Formats: sequence, structure tokens, C-alpha cells
Amino acid sequence: MTTFWIICALLILVASLFIVLPLWQRNHTSNAVLRDAANLEIFRDQLAEMDADLNNGLLTPELHEQGKRELESRVLYEVKDDKSAAIVRSPLKALAVILVLLLPLMSVGLYWKVGNLNVFSPEGAMTAMGGAGNIRSSDAIKALEDKVEKNPSDGESLLLLARAYGELERYSDAVKAYEKLTKFVGDEAWIWADYADMLAMVHGQKLAGPPSKLIDKALSLDPNHPKSLALAGSAAMERGDYEAAIRHWSRLLKGLPGDSEDAKMIESGIQQARDFMAQSKGGKMPMLEQISPAKNETQPAAGGSERISGTVTLSPEFKDKVSPSDTLFVLARAVQGPKMPLAIVRKQVKDLPLNFTLDDSLAMMPQMKLSNFSEVVVIARISKSGNAIAESGDLQGVSKTLKPGKDKLKVIIDSIVP
Repeated sequence: MTTFWIICALLILVASLFIVLPLWQRNHTSNAVLRDAANLEIFRDQLAEMDADLNNGLLTPELHEQGKRELESRVLYEVKDDKSAAIVRSPLKALAVILVLLLPLMSVGLYWKVGNLNVFSPEGAMTAMGGAGNIRSSDAIKALEDKVEKNPSDGESLLLLARAYGELERYSDAVKAYEKLTKFVGDEAWIWADYADMLAMVHGQKLAGPPSKLIDKALSLDPNHPKSLALAGSAAMERGDYEAAIRHWSRLLKGLPGDSEDAKMIESGIQQARDFMAQSKGGKMPMLEQISPAKNETQPAAGGSERISGTVTLSPEFKDKVSPSDTLFVLARAVQGPKMPLAIVRKQVKDLPLNFTLDDSLAMMPQMKLSNFSEVVVIARISKSGNAIAESGDLQGVSKTLKPGKDKLKVIIDSIVP
């Protein structure tokens, strides 16, 4: 990043020289000087005519001398001998000074506004490269592993490998890679957040224990890091600390656009945490069956009656808008209540058409399971960024409202997220 700014400074300097030097060096002669020069030329012509008349005998020496003295007197009167006014500095010099100051300020300000300040960080580089979605073949993974083995200090390759393991659901390998990566990029919150995410997957999608410690480390480095705040809130909900969940998610909400899907999802989570906290303060702990009285907590374990299965397909009109490596999410979400996924699977576009199954084993939090809700919708979404939260430009398909236990469901991806 330092090299980038040095190059930018040099380019701004070169641009400034091209603009400023011509303005700085350009002088102009005053009107008075131009008038005096014209008068001198006229006097020279008149004197030459008088000399010619003298030589031709048209003027006597006496008249020639008298005329010459008159011309000299007029020259002394009309042509001022003011050398200080001969050359006037161009007012463009002031413009040159202004441009020297404004050009760097405007350039840096414009880049700060519309540029990507993180493009040269490891996380930004990964985003620009499209993540690890393209590194899925066994040969590519093996090549990356060999590269890391030969150069263990190659942080960029280690990051690619860690995220590739995560894409392939090799969570234990991803955890090992992230553990090594923290030795090279230990001061970046997003590394610790990703590490915590993978470790939670190894622990059965539980954030309690070691994953929570990693989340705390991430927040100590950046108290406003979005993913860290989201995970911290989920961890707090998991252990029943609803006040902490509200605190973390409220902080996250401040950094999100008010009308975004992310904001709506977080707002729903905050409201649920408030409901749970109100119930617990009233001496009545929130039980899962209270969310959906029609269900009881023995049903999922008995036969998986909450299970939803079906097929996801892509509308033909959108086939040229996606690539095989784009991320595909299939998730179930409650019609009423929090908008966080109740169950979610992650695949790729190349897996379409996809036969899917959603059940309680795919829940993100114990309080948020399919069996706890009586009405849900199933959403299939294609994400270029790999983010499970909807973003403008993503492609998606949404089912009609249905009850858990539905099979042979068909979801067609046929719309664009606004």
C-alpha cells in the first residue's frame, strides 16, 4: 500500500509540473511598454525620412537639425524611461500556486471518496480475485499446498488455501491454515473473524469456547468490524446473553444502510433478543416451543419432520449472467420473525440443477431452527461476492410460503435483487 501511495504522489507531481511550469514562466509586456515601442518605431521612421530629405536637398541643414531636436524632445516626453514597469509578471502565477495546492488535495479526496482503500490489503486482494471460488480442483489445491509448503511465510497463498478449504468444507484444514496465517497477519480483525467462523464449523457450528475467544481478539483489533460483530452477537445469543447480543448487533447496525437486507436481518435479530431478554427478566425463560406452539422439541430428533427437500434451477435468461464458480446459497427463512436463515447450504452454480435438503442440522443457531417455525420460505440465491446476505445484483428465486416438512419443492432463480 505504501508503494501505491508513493507512485500516486509521483504522478501528481509530474502532472503538477506539466500544468504549473508554463503558467509560472509565462510573462507579458504591459500596454505602456507596447505603446512606447510603437512610438519609438514611428520616431525612427520620421528621422529616416528627414535624413532622406536632407540628402535629397529637400531640407536645409538648419531645418533638418531643428526637426531632429523636436523629434528628440517628443521622444523624451512620450516614451517613459521606467524599467520597473517594462515587464509585468503574469497573474497566471497566482493560478499556478492555487493549482499546486488543489491538484493533490482534489486527487486524494476523489480517490478517498470513490476508490477502494482496501484493494491492496490481503482481504481486498481476495475480493478482487473473486475469493477462493476458482480454487476447487484437486490439482489446484495440491499446487497451492506445495507452494505453501515450500514457502511457509507466503501469507497470500496461505490465505487462498485457507479459504479454498472453507469452500470445500474442509473445516479442520481451514482452521490449521488460519492458525498459521495469524502469525503473519495477526493484526487484522478479519483474519481472526474468519478463523473463528471455521473453528465454529469444526465445533458443530457452535461459537462457544475457543471461537468466542477468537471473536474477542478480532473485536479488540477493530471494534467495528462487521463480521466480528455479527459473530459476537450470535455467540451471545447462543449462550443466552441477550444484552450482549443487542449491544453487538446494534453497533453493527450503525454501519449498515438503513434499507438494506442486512439491516433488516440484524434488526429482526435485535428484536428477538429483546423479546427473549424481556421474558427472562419476567422470570420465564424463553423456550424454543414458545416461538412456534404447533411444534415440540422432540419432533426433529424423532423423524426430521421439519425437513424440506426439492430442486433449484436457473432460469435460461440468466445463464449468461453467471459463471460456474459463482456461489449458490439455498436457505430457509421464517415468514414471521427474524430474517436470519433457519437452515442454509452453500454450493456453486456449476452444481445446478441442485437437489437440496434443509433440516435442523443446518441451523446457524440453536434458537433459530426450522422446527421452531410453522411458516417459512425457501430462497435460492447466486452471489458473486460469496456473501450469504443478499446484495444488489444477486440473482435469486423465492418459493411460496410453506410449512416445514415439504418435499419435491421447486425453486427457480428468475429475478435480480434490487
